[in-house]
Amino acid sequence: MGDAPDPAAGGAAPTPEPTARRLLVMDDEAAFARFVRRIAEGEGYEVEVLTLPREFAETFERFDPNVVILDVVMPEIDGIELIRWLIAREAHIKLIVMTGFNPMYATMGAVLAEAHGLMEVTSVVKPIGVADLRKLLA
Repeated sequence: MGDAPDPAAGGAAPTPEPTARRLLVMDDEAAFARFVRRIAEGEGYEVEVLTLPREFAETFERFDPNVVILDVVMPEIDGIELIRWLIAREAHIKLIVMTGFNPMYATMGAVLAEAHGLMEVTSVVKPIGVADLRKLLA
């Protein structure tokens, strides 16, 4: 009677929608954030970019990303504070912690997040090339 296959008759069940790929980029360097957006959109991500850390919590709640790229060294609110917020929220995301300064800053952020076992965490030093960024987003 309908065109839908009957699973009992050996027809294929409908495939569920793939999970949306949403990336939130938090970096006070606007040029770097635009670079990440361009690459991520090319990889099929829906992307939100922030350059003001004080907008992070509201945007995270509204956008509900499954991947976050987070600069550690920023004015006003640093990335470590935002990582603590993610931990308190029990966020289950892929977190990519970046810095253009001492690599220990990114490592500290990654260790903090991993110690709480809440996220998949990678630390990276900027600048990062296109191929390496694509690998991180894969």
